[in-house]
Amino acid sequence: MWQPANPVEMPSDGRVFGTERRVRLGDVTPKGRLRLDATARYLQDIANDDAVDGAYSDIHGWVVRRTEMWVHQFPLYMTDVSVKTWCGGYGSHWAERRTTITSSDGARIESAALWVHVDMQTMKPTPLPEDFLSMVHIASAGRKIRSSFLIGKSLPPLDAPGATSEAWPVRFADMDAVGHMNNASYWIALEEYLSTHSDARRAPLHATVEHHLAVDPGDEVRIVTQDLGER
Repeated sequence: MWQPANPVEMPSDGRVFGTERRVRLGDVTPKGRLRLDATARYLQDIANDDAVDGAYSDIHGWVVRRTEMWVHQFPLYMTDVSVKTWCGGYGSHWAERRTTITSSDGARIESAALWVHVDMQTMKPTPLPEDFLSMVHIASAGRKIRSSFLIGKSLPPLDAPGATSEAWPVRFADMDAVGHMNNASYWIALEEYLSTHSDARRAPLHATVEHHLAVDPGDEVRIVTQDLGER
């Protein structure tokens, strides 16, 4: 049975990269809370900024396999938030990026993203660079993690009784520079669900997106919803 991971505390030693940003109009719901897809963009942005600031030898050769978010309190429109990120662990070809988003008024979102290091020509996993390992070893405390998929192994068949299905349009604006659907766009489907399930969108909230295959331009996508009760 799949169980969510737990947030890990920010390390007192080692590399932690941080920045500040303001929650803007295009980031929020009609009621002014930060959306989860916008949160995912924040995570992507600071990951890229960290790689550039740290002068990693391979800035672009990373793909996300899984992202978990723990929302303790949502940031609101025009709130200034602090975003801090560090490496929470790694394996031979992958690493876990931990990120916290906080504000002075008590908003707090924690996340764990599993990034796989890939060859950008073949998109196949490749070992972590030595300069990356030397930079993150202290912050991660040498914590080893696995890269296996977790959620899909415990889900019932997509056509199980009670499941609902609807077409999901793949838009040109959902694609990114790699040529497939951007990681943040997947979270829009969850926001659509939350928009009609008010009991599920209140903090505290835990959500996970796991990427088994990429969505490419022209793909026909369906969103299957299943109520699994207690997991």
